[in-house]
Amino acid sequence: MKMHLRKGFLTSLVALLVFVGMGSTLPKASAATGFYVSGTKLYDSTGKPFVMRGVNHAHTWYKNDLSTAIPAIAKTGANTVRIVLSNGSQYTKDDLTSVKNIISLVSQNKMVAVLEVHDATGKDDTASLDAAVNYWISIKDALIGKEDRVIVNIANEWYGSWDGSGWANGYKMAIPKLRSAGIKNTLIVDCAGWGQYPQSIVDYGTSVFAADSLKNTVFSIHMYQYAGKDAATVKTNMENVLNKGLALIIGEFGGYHQGADVDETAIMKYGQEKGVGWLAWSWFGNSSDLSYLDLATGPAGSLTSWGNTVVNGTNGIKSTSVKAGIY
Repeated sequence: MKMHLRKGFLTSLVALLVFVGMGSTLPKASAATGFYVSGTKLYDSTGKPFVMRGVNHAHTWYKNDLSTAIPAIAKTGANTVRIVLSNGSQYTKDDLTSVKNIISLVSQNKMVAVLEVHDATGKDDTASLDAAVNYWISIKDALIGKEDRVIVNIANEWYGSWDGSGWANGYKMAIPKLRSAGIKNTLIVDCAGWGQYPQSIVDYGTSVFAADSLKNTVFSIHMYQYAGKDAATVKTNMENVLNKGLALIIGEFGGYHQGADVDETAIMKYGQEKGVGWLAWSWFGNSSDLSYLDLATGPAGSLTSWGNTVVNGTNGIKSTSVKAGIY
């Protein structure tokens, strides 16, 4: 009888130790200081999975419209807004004070701010990427302490070439530099090929992720006429990244681009099925030849046909957006 009791005790003890050991690999259940990545999922600071549902706003070209645009975007039910910023190398710089104001306004409207530097778009040189990194470091006082509501998209569409190795090498230098400067926010890395070459993530994403000492990096595909051209392409591009065990968002997408169709229905459908966040391009202000990408007619304007699809359509913002736990 004693021997049976002892065996039962040992069995229970082993089971307990196995459970505790497994717990170290599971997502944090308790409150964290900010967003964090576990496997293919992004979690908010309350320990809840967070799936981005929102839009892009071209702030740096329309700086005077911020106070009008952000509340209007919030009214759609969006849980996230991706904000275009400039480090001053190509457009008018958004300084520390202005970035603090942006974060404050976005937070007041109960959305998460994804901040991106647009000046390195389509460039392959590491100097452009490094300039973006230096910009983040120069305004880090706006980021530190806001890890629960601010995510840093290091550089919009840096690396225009459809090649993964150079793209990866650049980010393997950029990410450690940001971390060494004390920036702990979740990071987003756009894939190569102006954001439309997801094979770069498939081939090199694991090594880029490993360069992050905090293991808190999400990858982004911009789905236009190449990466989002049809349902099969959309599904394959999402699954190929997720199958690598990496977290993914669709940082930009349209319904049409440069004379070619984009399958926005599939992007929203598979995004919902697979828990992949998405941010539609863009609220307003696209040039006349790209006006079909305007979601609204102005900073507080009515929704366009494209905007109505994103906000009110099947799997749109209204039906799928869930606010971050802090709100």
